[in-house]
Formats: sequence, C-alpha cells, structure tokens
Amino acid sequence: MRLLYNAGIRLYFATIWLASFFNKKAKLWIDGRKERAFIPYPESIWFHFASLGEFEQGRPVLEELRALYPDDKIVVTFFSPSGYEIRKNTPLADAVYYLPLDTPQNARKFIGTIQPKLVIFTKYDYWYHFFNEVNKRGIPLYIVSAIFRPGQIFFKWYGGFHRKILRLVNYFFVQDERSKQLLNGIGIKNVTVSGDTRFDRVWANAQAPQIYSGYQRVQKWP
Repeated sequence: MRLLYNAGIRLYFATIWLASFFNKKAKLWIDGRKERAFIPYPESIWFHFASLGEFEQGRPVLEELRALYPDDKIVVTFFSPSGYEIRKNTPLADAVYYLPLDTPQNARKFIGTIQPKLVIFTKYDYWYHFFNEVNKRGIPLYIVSAIFRPGQIFFKWYGGFHRKILRLVNYFFVQDERSKQLLNGIGIKNVTVSGDTRFDRVWANAQAPQIYSGYQRVQKWP
C-alpha cells in the first residue's frame, strides 16, 4: 500500500505540473516548491495549514503559542497557494514555506533542517512520510480542530494504511463527539473534544494543558 501511496503522490505532482502550463494557481503551487533553502531553526515549533481557511481556524493556537513563548522560532507551512500567497509575510511566523511534496527524502530534509520540538497540524492534511519522520525522531505531533466523517477512507475496510497514518499522531483535538467516536472505533483513544479553534481555544477546552516544561522539552499534552 505504501508503494501505491508513493505512486499517487507522484501522479498528483505530475498532474499539477501539467496544469501549471495553463492554470495560475497550479503554477504557483509548482513554482513555490522549486528547490529553495530552508532556514535552520533548531527547537522550532512547526505549524502546518492546508490553506487559508485552516490558517484562520488554527490562528488562535498559533497566536497563543507566539504570546506564551516569544523566544521560540515558529515555522509555518501551507499546502495550497491560497494560504501561502496571502499569509507568507505573517508576523506570527519566523519562516513560511510551501510544504514540500510528501516523499521520504523531502521529509528527512525539511524536518532535519527546521528540527521542530513540536508539530501542530490543523483540521486536515495527513501526510505519511512527514508524520513518519516526525514519529521516528520522537517529536510530538498534534492535530487541532480535527473533524472526521464516516465516509472517509480511514474508516473503510481497505483503509488500513491510512489508519496507520493516524496512529502516528500523538494527540487529536477534535471538533465534535462524532469525530471522537469514529477515532475510538478504530482504536485511537488519544482524543479530546475541544471544539472549533476559531471560536473556542484549545487551551481552555483542554483544561490548561502543559505544553512545555522550562521552555526546554515537550511534555505530554494534555
């Protein structure tokens, strides 16, 4: 199944590359992922957002961490041009990038450069190689404002590989009880219903979790 996943990633890239010759958004997607130097930020905090909507959804968490730990470097990535092109100069981040294509080599290079001590994804985007590399390095990975539906591949009989991706996540903060029940139904218990972060900050709903101890290393959250 991993081979099919890798083939699908490369096919997706090829499709976008072809579309880039006549579609502006596709061209931005391709050009933004051309070889570029990532800035080394040891012990950074990495936030990933699929697009602009997810950025606004996860923004309360980003703002809270920026305020609590002003000396920590924050790296933000986007999958879509709709997020990157509008928020590439956000003062909430020290660096903003397009998320590289999800390959083992890209995951090792990117994560090895920014060396995050904490990774937070918002709502969507489950990338096997990035999650696996984070997991191998022992870096805590959290999903905030996650939402799940019964029709998603994670809950199908043939979705074993995609369930494996979910099990690489340390903790889920989900929007509703149904999402929690769906995750519980496939054996994932590390879940808290915390609502939508656009309206209800994760911190308050998770009963004041401890994220750092002495600004040095990540603790269990919540």
